[in-house]
Amino acid sequence: MYVKLHSSYHNSSPAEAAKEYLSACVHCGFCLATCPTYLDAQDERDSPRGRIYLIKQLLETGSAGQATQSHLDRCLSCRNCETTCPSGVEYGSLLDIGRDLVEQQVNRPLPAKIKRWLLRTIVSRPALFGIFLKTGQFFRPILPGFVQQKIPRKQKRLEQPSSQHARTMLVLAGCVQSAATPNTNGAARRVLDRLGISLISIKEAGCCGAVNYHLSAQKDGLDNMRSNIDAWWPYINPESGRPAEAIVSTASGCGSMLVDYGRLLAHDPAYADKAKRVSELCKDICEIILAEDMQLLFRNGKGDPPRGKVAVHTPCTLQHALKLPEAIPTILARAGFELVDTTEKHLCCGSAGSYSILQPDISERLLDNKLQALNIDQASVIATGNVGCQLQLGTKSIVPVRHWIELLDELPA
Repeated sequence: MYVKLHSSYHNSSPAEAAKEYLSACVHCGFCLATCPTYLDAQDERDSPRGRIYLIKQLLETGSAGQATQSHLDRCLSCRNCETTCPSGVEYGSLLDIGRDLVEQQVNRPLPAKIKRWLLRTIVSRPALFGIFLKTGQFFRPILPGFVQQKIPRKQKRLEQPSSQHARTMLVLAGCVQSAATPNTNGAARRVLDRLGISLISIKEAGCCGAVNYHLSAQKDGLDNMRSNIDAWWPYINPESGRPAEAIVSTASGCGSMLVDYGRLLAHDPAYADKAKRVSELCKDICEIILAEDMQLLFRNGKGDPPRGKVAVHTPCTLQHALKLPEAIPTILARAGFELVDTTEKHLCCGSAGSYSILQPDISERLLDNKLQALNIDQASVIATGNVGCQLQLGTKSIVPVRHWIELLDELPA
């Protein structure tokens, strides 16, 4: 797709990058068939191809209106279109640039500004989010039913391994996950402990940067990234005595941002090399498990899982950003779990970070569709790999929704 940049963008590096991303698009429309928002709205402006044209129009005219902003806002950033695209358009990166350029053009109404600011401020600060969550959990019994659905129940924190192994890996605690589903990382520690690996959380590390970056507060998102790099660097510096083997993410949404640190900070001379190192070391927990001897996890060398069927929901970030669509089913099958049939495996559950709060109507319809696709074979539990998906599905699911690492953790050793 040819783009002639407007004169106001001639010295703009983001606009030049967007032009390059756009040039790969050949207008084929394959992306429409796998775009959740297009399938929901049947409006091409709510499809990847339509949004690409809107961004092209912005780059060529130098201006955009509220309609363009709304259509870009309604994108889930699921990146399903990237998996479908035969031309390899890097749509996720293009969308981030397009949203940021539009944000500079279009003034949002004050209530929308406040809502987005509150989201970024609360969600990106684990301690602050924890306070709000505990308050909601305390008052949960007296709140209306539809509000109760949105507040996850308090989890009892389980015992952590005390052994220290020669092999060490770092883990990102996560903002929402550390408060809402703390046993995810706890289960990861116990499972890796059985494999002879110590999983360490560095308290100075905080938000991965995704919340700020994807809500067009890119400077704040990049600052989150730099802060994490500073916290991890003493442990991953290749010149240190025994650097950690990996930076493990148990939330694929965070992991998909961590692997992008190298690209997003490539032009920062103080952090480019360090950011590249982080991206190289970042692994989703499923990658770690698949690379180890899983027989060490099972009693007598065999899996002995609890009875019941498991429906797997592979998060969009694991499928389309990290390119690991079969990792969770492969691990659970090797462990001996019975996996039920599901449909529409590629489509989003509607969580998408802050999307379920900012676009609740679309999110709810996508959630209903996803639960119907997951519950066609009477599963006794839904297993997923991202905290956002886990909480979203849990608001309406008639069966428990858990992180798959918890199922592995419960296997008899």
